[in-house]
Amino acid sequence: MNRIKEVLEEKGIKQVWLADQLGKSYNIVNGYVQNRKQPSLEVLFKIADILQVDIKDLIQSENDI
Repeated sequence: MNRIKEVLEEKGIKQVWLADQLGKSYNIVNGYVQNRKQPSLEVLFKIADILQVDIKDLIQSENDI
């Protein structure tokens, strides 16, 4: 599970913008946001860099569920 959706909402950023920044389709990013698909570690680091957050902020531990 990831927290990409929560971080996007906190920052007021749209999925379309993130998809453009990543060079990926909206459908791929939407899969990440809806937790239907998990990004690779490389992509997760890139998302953290783009959103200017620590990668830990994008990961939800089982204890948080």
